[in-house]
Amino acid sequence: MDDLSVITQYEPLVKQVKNLIHKKQYQVLKAMNAETINLYWEIGEEICRQQNEHGWGKSIVKVLSKELQLEFPGAKGYSAANLWRIRNFYLTYCNSEKLAPLVREISWSNNIVIMEKCKDDLEREFYIQMTKRYGWTKRVLTNFVEAKTYEKYLLNQTNFDLTIPEERRVQAKLAVKDEYTFDFAELSPEYSEHELELELVNHVREFLTEMGGDFTYIGNQYHLTAGKKDLYIDLLLFHRRLRSLIAIDLKIGEFEAEHAGKMQLYLTVLDEKVKLPDENPSIGIIICKDKDKTFVEYALKRSTVPIGVATYQISDSLPDNMKELLPEPEEIIKRLKIFEEE
Repeated sequence: MDDLSVITQYEPLVKQVKNLIHKKQYQVLKAMNAETINLYWEIGEEICRQQNEHGWGKSIVKVLSKELQLEFPGAKGYSAANLWRIRNFYLTYCNSEKLAPLVREISWSNNIVIMEKCKDDLEREFYIQMTKRYGWTKRVLTNFVEAKTYEKYLLNQTNFDLTIPEERRVQAKLAVKDEYTFDFAELSPEYSEHELELELVNHVREFLTEMGGDFTYIGNQYHLTAGKKDLYIDLLLFHRRLRSLIAIDLKIGEFEAEHAGKMQLYLTVLDEKVKLPDENPSIGIIICKDKDKTFVEYALKRSTVPIGVATYQISDSLPDNMKELLPEPEEIIKRLKIFEEE
C-alpha cells in the first residue's frame, strides 16, 4: 500500500484527533484565562480591602509591585501600573452581578480596553459580549470602540429584525453604521452623486475601511437587467462574514420612501441573477446626506428585503449630541438581551 493510500485510509481518524487536540487546547487556554482573571480579581479585592482598612493611597502598589517581582522574577502582570489597573478592575465590576462573570470570558488586554475606554456598564456589556462572540483581538476591539460602534449599533436604522434570520442578525446590524465619515473625499461645495461615487471608488481602500473592514469591492455602476430595463447599482460590495452581496445606493439629499422601493428592486434582481447558491440573500444600504428617523422607520416597516438607511458626512467630527440620541437605558437593556438568548 503506497503512502497516499495510507493517508486516505486513516484521514477520518487523523482529522478527528486533530479536532480533539484543537478543542482541548482552546479549553485549556480558556481555563487559563479565566484563572488569570480570577487571580487579578482577588488581588484587586485585597488591595482595596487593605487600602480601606489602613487608609493607604496609590503608593502601596509600588511597594507591592517591587516585592512581587522579587518573589516571582520574570512573571508578567505585576508592574505598578498593572496592579493599579487590577485594583480599578475590581472596583469597576465588584457591584455588577451581571458583568462580574462575563469579564472572566475575555482576555485581560481586552478587559483593560473596555474598562478604560467605556463610560458605563451597558456600553461595557456590549463590547464584552461582542468580543466574546466574535473573538475580537485587542486591536480590532480598540478600533470598534474608537469608531463608537456601540452608539452606532444602537442608533442604526434597518429592518433586519424582520428580514434576516436570528443567527446572522447581530452581525448584519454591525455591518451597517448609522453614519459614515468620508473625510478622505475631495469634493466641490456643490457636488453630484456621481462625483461622490467616483471619490469613494478613487479612495476605495479608505472607503472599505470606513465601511467596517469585512467588505470587499466588486464594482460601481454595476449593471443589471430586469426585463428590458437597465439597472445600475452605485456600488456593489461583498461582506465576507455575512457571505452576502451588499448593494449601496448613494443620495446627496434627504432619504425618500421611493429610495427603499428602488433598493428592493435591486436586491430582488441581485438574488435571482447574481447571488451564488452558497451565498446568503443580498443586503441593501442607502446612504443619504440626511434622514428623518421616524420617516425611515415607516418606510422600512413593510419592506420584505433587508435594507439599512444611513447618513454620511464629509468631515470627521462626530455629532456632540450622539449620546443624547441614544435610547433610554431600559431600551438599551432590552436590545442587549439578544446576546443572552444565544
